[in-house]
Amino acid sequence: MTVLFTPEVSPDVAVELGLLPEEFERIVGLMGRLPNFTELAMFSAMWSEHCSYKNSIRWLKTLPREGGALLTRAGEENAGLVDIGDGWACAFKIESHNHPSAVEPYQGAATGVGGIHRDIFTMGARPIAAMNSLRFGLLTEARSRFLLRGVVKGISDYGNAFGVPTVGGEVYFEPCYYTNPLVNAMSIGIVRIGEAVSATAKGPGNPVFIVGSATGKDGIHGASFASQDIGKDAHEDLPSVQVGDPFTEKLLLEATLEAVKTGAIVGMQDMGAAGITCSTCEMSARAGTGMDIHLDRVPLRQSSMQPWEILLSESQERMLLVVAKGREEEVSRIYEKWDVPCVCIGEVTDSGRVRCFMSGELVADLKASWLVVGGEAPQYERLYRQPSYLEKQKLFSLSALALPADLRAVAMQLISLPNLAAKTWISEQYDSMVGLVNTSTRMRSDAVVLRLPHSQRGLAVTVDCNARYVYADPYTGAMIAVAEAARNVVCSGAKPLAITNCLNFGNPYDPEVYWQFVHAVKGMGDACRAFGTPVTGGNVSFYNHSEEGPVFPTPTIGMIGILDDVTQAIPASFDKTGDRIYLIGESHNDVNSSQYLVAIHGIEHSPAPYFDLKQELEVQRTVSLLIAQRLIRSAHDVSEGGLFLTLLESALWGNKGFDIGTESHIRADAFLFGEAQGRIVVTVAPEHENEFLKCLMGQDVEFSCLGQVIDERIIVNHDDWGVLSEWRAVYEGTLPRLLEGT
Repeated sequence: MTVLFTPEVSPDVAVELGLLPEEFERIVGLMGRLPNFTELAMFSAMWSEHCSYKNSIRWLKTLPREGGALLTRAGEENAGLVDIGDGWACAFKIESHNHPSAVEPYQGAATGVGGIHRDIFTMGARPIAAMNSLRFGLLTEARSRFLLRGVVKGISDYGNAFGVPTVGGEVYFEPCYYTNPLVNAMSIGIVRIGEAVSATAKGPGNPVFIVGSATGKDGIHGASFASQDIGKDAHEDLPSVQVGDPFTEKLLLEATLEAVKTGAIVGMQDMGAAGITCSTCEMSARAGTGMDIHLDRVPLRQSSMQPWEILLSESQERMLLVVAKGREEEVSRIYEKWDVPCVCIGEVTDSGRVRCFMSGELVADLKASWLVVGGEAPQYERLYRQPSYLEKQKLFSLSALALPADLRAVAMQLISLPNLAAKTWISEQYDSMVGLVNTSTRMRSDAVVLRLPHSQRGLAVTVDCNARYVYADPYTGAMIAVAEAARNVVCSGAKPLAITNCLNFGNPYDPEVYWQFVHAVKGMGDACRAFGTPVTGGNVSFYNHSEEGPVFPTPTIGMIGILDDVTQAIPASFDKTGDRIYLIGESHNDVNSSQYLVAIHGIEHSPAPYFDLKQELEVQRTVSLLIAQRLIRSAHDVSEGGLFLTLLESALWGNKGFDIGTESHIRADAFLFGEAQGRIVVTVAPEHENEFLKCLMGQDVEFSCLGQVIDERIIVNHDDWGVLSEWRAVYEGTLPRLLEGT
């Protein structure tokens, strides 16, 4: 059958669709003919940065992607899959929805949440929790407040209605995110080992179904939209933003998990970026098969849609299923019971080609391997050079920095910074318990601890990245992001298992941006190998770049860990008056890249904070040993805001005060507010202190006694810094004051 060749295409049309001239030539060479517009549109979506990783895959392949508890290699399936014991596996993944959220924050964030949950339940896993990592401009700007409110409401409304709790996350505010907010969504699910579903199209003759919502014109060219810089006219790209429906997704979830239990589902994939095009091509390519797809059978919201629009639509709450031949009726009945549309639109073939028909006419005929990563999708290694701004770091001198006369006033100023203040205004808008029946612990710990069903085991989850550190030194900063995630997991009492990542950077054609990317990936890889936490997958979000320049390089790390006994999870809060407070790890005369240096002294350029990977590993190993021997009551890592903020948070969460002293050989500002890495604050019951010290003496770590837990006051170097309620009012009142005018 001859392919329908209208309308005609040219290199100019290819460029308009986002393809490079040399890519158009390559397409013609692969096909041995000119593509028609539908075929070219399919190439433009699948060869976009968002789908093909063409500017990043070369470096992503250097990351550790197997080993440990991994059950699949990175990129092989919709999400990573890790053995968590007792016959259970955890499916988890983090992805960005940055560009849509910049244009329409509510729907952009909501559909980001919906999409990442679908990646989990298309594995046959039930999502049990969600997290997020968010970045905005300064809250003194009306646009930043508008984006924050919209994104938080989008996450809240979708997650609450879908019935999966948002249990934690992180939020930062920096000027570089003014035009380009970052919205990274993570989903965590569980599935019985052996019951996971693969994203492959095996078995020629097996029918192919589309299930879920009808297809509309929302989200068309969404993948291409995510593969370009945000400009002043970004609002005109609103059709590239999808519209979500969490109630439909809930029905889709329940129907799908019921269908999976029948064993009739051969393969399944979410329709995310590039819609039907992506799911048909990727599932076929993984299995070495093909598909014949009849586009006129696809349920549509608009009757006038063209073939290329149907193929590229990113309408939400849709999935592609390959069903075992002869069991179509069994699967259809389940979806009908849940009132979810389920329509057969084609079948698997042995041709290796994806052929698309419309009213009997062949409108596209392409080899699946031509379009996908690992096939013929292009791979580039861009030019890169060290950013010129790094030269400014040489101007920084700690010795030239004046020591503030009133450290208490400095501490008060720091906890009123949005980056350091409590994020309660945000977290209270999420229902952290919806859908979780006896599966979560409610204590405050450095990582969120989830109780696994029918088990004493617990799952620790966290998202982490201090982008300012990565900006200062991409290699070291990315290592710190992995180390901090592991530190949070360890402080909660768990063992780190694996990570997922969301790599947010500017334009890859900017050599300085690409240098940041390359060195961040190298740092991440080295840290993951050291911690034994392989990379299960994730995504790359380039083009977070506007006329003002790129965002800070932000390689967000999502990490999971496992606790053998969830009842032994460790809180971050102070518990008992009289408990001794110790610092595990060594303090340094270091205020590099700290909130203190930026906010109090106005110094934007300095090196990354002190970090030694070997020392970090020893500190975490030692704390894990102390926890295993039940010698500590609490553990909280030192990160943004330095040691003082760590102590204050533990005090506020436990409603206890503290009495501590600084060390004479270290500047008081560096000791209290410096952000040198590899430090953890722990508390010890007096009756266990001797045994605690005996254990520490046998380890290769520095440690020191800071002081003790007291009632309701803060005392530093014998100076009374006031009652806890005064500090709480500032710490918890900052965001409401900025966002609500209270």
